[in-house]
Amino acid sequence: MADTLTITDNRTGQKYELPIQEGTIRTTDLKQIKAGPGDTGLMTYDPAFLNTAACRSAITFIDGDKGILEYRGYPIEQLAEHCNYLEVAYLILFGELPTEAQLNTWDDAITQHTLLHENVKKLMEGFQYDAHPMGIFISTVGALSTLYRDAKQVFDQEARNRQCVRLIAKVASIAGYSYRHSIGRNYVYPDNDLSFTGNFLNMLFKMTELKYRPNPVLERALDILFILHADHEQNCSTTAMRVIGSSHVDPYSAIAGAAAALWGPLHGGANEAVLRMLEGIGSKNNVPAFIARVKAGDGRLMGFGHRIYKSYDPRATIIKRIADEVFEVTGRNPLLDIALELERIALQDEYFVTRKLYPNVDFYSGLIYQAMGFPKDFFPVLFAIPRTAGWFAHWEELLRDSEQKIARPRQIYLGPKRREFLPRDKRT
Repeated sequence: MADTLTITDNRTGQKYELPIQEGTIRTTDLKQIKAGPGDTGLMTYDPAFLNTAACRSAITFIDGDKGILEYRGYPIEQLAEHCNYLEVAYLILFGELPTEAQLNTWDDAITQHTLLHENVKKLMEGFQYDAHPMGIFISTVGALSTLYRDAKQVFDQEARNRQCVRLIAKVASIAGYSYRHSIGRNYVYPDNDLSFTGNFLNMLFKMTELKYRPNPVLERALDILFILHADHEQNCSTTAMRVIGSSHVDPYSAIAGAAAALWGPLHGGANEAVLRMLEGIGSKNNVPAFIARVKAGDGRLMGFGHRIYKSYDPRATIIKRIADEVFEVTGRNPLLDIALELERIALQDEYFVTRKLYPNVDFYSGLIYQAMGFPKDFFPVLFAIPRTAGWFAHWEELLRDSEQKIARPRQIYLGPKRREFLPRDKRT
């Protein structure tokens, strides 16, 4: 049987046979279906891209029904157990896990680019003392496009490679500076003797000690969290990265736009919303009443359910495990008991089970970040640092795809029909 779809247009009685490739039809093939000579052809209407594939990608695979997440074919569970973040970033960006020599070269290259130009530091110092760290992050990343003019050479592979290393290295430093700025402390320069995540903790939390020594448990936990957030297929911010990148703008400007998309409470701000929900519940004893209100339509159960996953988010399973290790160092987060009770009741309640509402990555990540000393408004920045690798990989993939053009979706016009202009004294 041929892989085709036969469509009968009941307006005209005309039949059309459309090829099916990789489980999809080309929406441009629908343009041939017309009701008459003046018809421009059939379109599809898909708000929020619920069932539209806008690209082919070889980076991340997700099976939401089975709870599977893979980077370049490797299960997320194996990568989180055996790799550090820079190793996974290399995999996402270049397609294969690095050899020992490749990883050392990659690590050295990132380390050599962690310093920020002093003009960038002065720019960040100009923000209001209580400016949101994510606002500082987005603005500063975008400003880097004025510093690295070769970033405009988007079809020069060597230039792209330079921007890749710069971005992976410098977003962590920008994040560190934005945190220190938001709490009124001096900026801490990178320490090349430390690992990527160890240096990041140094830039945030170093006080008066001559040499900052990160706690190895927290350093490893942050590495795992960065791995889990490095990419997640065609989400809101990655789609923004691809749409902006389709105009062939430099990657700094595109990533600033992607980070802006990430900032929203329905995306990168979701774990902050979970914490606020848990704080609002207040006590383990109040969980049943809260669940009842949610079922009655009064409020939302934040951190449960996902557009893609219809079973347990595999990232949530990993985070729940490392939470215990973090709390042994930091002390138990008092909100954890509320979260565990909320999860226990929700997973047994037919209302949530039938709707396939299971904990997602945001349900426990905020608890860990809070226990490690990060303020809630810094959570989206922590998301943006590792996601930079995924964003850049998708931007690079877009540029290499000969089928891609500048993004320009169609619309269904609902406004007035053509009408004649009236002078002001004739208008009613």
